[in-house]
Amino acid sequence: MDIFPADIVMSTAGRDQEHLFYVLEVQDDYVLYADGRGRKMESPKRKKIKHIKQVARVDTRVAEKLRKGEKVLNSELRRDLADFGQKLIRQDQGG
Repeated sequence: MDIFPADIVMSTAGRDQEHLFYVLEVQDDYVLYADGRGRKMESPKRKKIKHIKQVARVDTRVAEKLRKGEKVLNSELRRDLADFGQKLIRQDQGG
């Protein structure tokens, strides 16, 4: 599984199971991720790659800023992930 910074992933284990996050950094067998709410940019969660699932690679403004190493606000992460989550729900419901 190839996971890169700015990918959207879902946790498959732990308290944050089934929550969406943006990958901030990849370190060997670990990723650092944040969602702007419970896990802020200033204190990302470090988790083993085997405990996450890649959901999507998106081309949003936030993803572009993460790839370029630019400053991203927690509010931007929250908004982007909420929009993406709504799209996933609509797809699951066939809409």
